[in-house]
Amino acid sequence: MSRKTRKKRPAKKKVEVVEEEEETGEESPSLFSPSTLIRLLFRPKVLLVLAVAVTGLFFFQKVKQQIPDLSQREEYQIETKELSLQPAPPHYVPIDIVDQVIKRSELPARVSLLDQGLVLKIADAFQKHPWVEKVISVRKTNTVEVEILFRKPAAMVELKQGLFPVDNAGVLLPPEDFSVSDARRFPIITGVSSIPDGPAGTSWGDLSVTGAAQLAEALGPHWKELDIVSIEAPPRVTADVTLDDLIYRLITAGGSEIVWGRSPKSQRRGELRVDQKIGKLEKYYRDYGGFDRPHGPYEIDIRHWQEISRRPLKQQSSQRTLMRR
Repeated sequence: MSRKTRKKRPAKKKVEVVEEEEETGEESPSLFSPSTLIRLLFRPKVLLVLAVAVTGLFFFQKVKQQIPDLSQREEYQIETKELSLQPAPPHYVPIDIVDQVIKRSELPARVSLLDQGLVLKIADAFQKHPWVEKVISVRKTNTVEVEILFRKPAAMVELKQGLFPVDNAGVLLPPEDFSVSDARRFPIITGVSSIPDGPAGTSWGDLSVTGAAQLAEALGPHWKELDIVSIEAPPRVTADVTLDDLIYRLITAGGSEIVWGRSPKSQRRGELRVDQKIGKLEKYYRDYGGFDRPHGPYEIDIRHWQEISRRPLKQQSSQRTLMRR
């Protein structure tokens, strides 16, 4: 009995092993297998949804073709030349600046308020104009309102070819927009040997012009009352010269030369502030009745903290007279 039992047990284990192998050999179908996808796709609900989507797309295209293009209707269009500028351009900006922008940028005579790209087109067209420093905003209402920061002329650079207007950053402005009488109302910058690097609306490309333009803007309100006729820009002897290296002079109506010093944007330590220098000029002018009296013309140096030094220009002596503020 015991021997028969021992022979049956191994045979039972082999059967169990075979059954396990057969069970593990079976594979369940993948969710992304072609047969599974086909079964899912051809379910009634799925087919209904696809049919509705295709039908809707077809009818949408048909309806879209039947809808009139409202952007071409007159009530949604405006004359491009009737754009509204906010605020109104200053007196020195050409009155036909909108027409100039249209011509330069080749904008159409009429534009649609429904044009989704209209705001960007208008902003880009105005930003390219040399009189425009920055387009602040463009808004569509019953027209198109454009808010602009215009460049302001600060001085005229005197060259052999004529007078060239610049703003306070040394950006060239359109010379053709100034008459001879207009040009003479601004401070004159002399001593410039360079010519503009590019067309109107771009920087002159010379730091001596930039510094002189900054100085012209600072002196603008005091220019005529102090009888100053020009700013003498120093020559740039090397390419690595900075604004802190340039010393400017003011030329008066009587021929005196005022050693101003560095440009208003200079960061050099020890340089007097613009208001301090203007205060010294005004006090000197009041005390002596002008920069050329009593026996000028003089070289007048206002760079000292406490004193103003001067010497006659017609004498080559280094002797100076010191005057307390």
